[in-house]
Amino acid sequence: MGRLLVTGGAGFIGTNFVRLLVDSTDHTVTVLDAMTYAGNANSLADLPANRCRLVIGSVSDAELVDSLVAESDIVVHFAAESHNDNSLRDPSPFIQTNLVGTYVLLEAVRKYGTRYHHISTDEVYGDLELDDPARFTENTPYNPSSPYSSTKAGSDLLVRAWVRSFGVQATISNCSNNYGPYQHIEKFIPRQITNVIDGVRPKLYGAGLNVRDWIHVTDHNLAVLRILEAGRLGETYLIGADGELGNKTVIELILQLMDQPVDAYDHVNDRAGHDMRYAIDSTKLRTELGWEPTYGDFESGLAATIDWYRANEDWWRPVKQATEAKYAAAGQ
Repeated sequence: MGRLLVTGGAGFIGTNFVRLLVDSTDHTVTVLDAMTYAGNANSLADLPANRCRLVIGSVSDAELVDSLVAESDIVVHFAAESHNDNSLRDPSPFIQTNLVGTYVLLEAVRKYGTRYHHISTDEVYGDLELDDPARFTENTPYNPSSPYSSTKAGSDLLVRAWVRSFGVQATISNCSNNYGPYQHIEKFIPRQITNVIDGVRPKLYGAGLNVRDWIHVTDHNLAVLRILEAGRLGETYLIGADGELGNKTVIELILQLMDQPVDAYDHVNDRAGHDMRYAIDSTKLRTELGWEPTYGDFESGLAATIDWYRANEDWWRPVKQATEAKYAAAGQ
């Protein structure tokens, strides 16, 4: 039985990872989370206290991080400021959490010789043209386009440098867009779902031509587990489920699955610097580690996600009004 430290474990992907660990392994988990707006202690409240404990604090708190890493066998670093719109309004929290926080963790795992896995994003590679047949691979040059993606690119490079310079036992994964339970309703898919539940027309940036490569959060986390079990130290693995879809198609599918007219949405001004297309080539992960997604198609995963938000209104309702007020102030 291992002792895992999961940073950001009260956020969306981290929560689902912690729940997967408790449900399918014998590991004990310590969650370190700053409990900013995107963290939700209720997401972990039903987990057994002897398997999961929540420590409230920042990954940039060196003394706290040192004490937690000292008692851990593995560190999985999910904690990040991650919303592009927020990074355009105020980049400073992204610098502190994504860059400084990663540095603090790397110094702690270096000190104790602790296995470390770094969760990152495909947004570090920039974007692709809509008619470009290429997809991102582990060898694609970094070309971030927002304060968020640039700080994630910087954190990836820190990990690589600490592996090469200090022999840190680390792996990195860059994943495409996640969706599923426990995702904050500021994000694209849960925002549209909860708007429809509330009888509000969904909002689509620009023409909605932007393409994302969608993956259910469970499939992402199963890939992370597989990398922890068998991934080669120092390597990067891209996680994707061949789920390329345009935002317009996603909104219309949400409306269809929720028994609404497929054109019952409004266009709003596009986001500044909005990347056009992301696409992941996960060949390395699949061939080396034998991972395959469990959700065979996006529609089945989306239907399950809609069901979850319908059944868990008490989880997302408390933040809905404030989230929509923020978007309204930005004309979105």
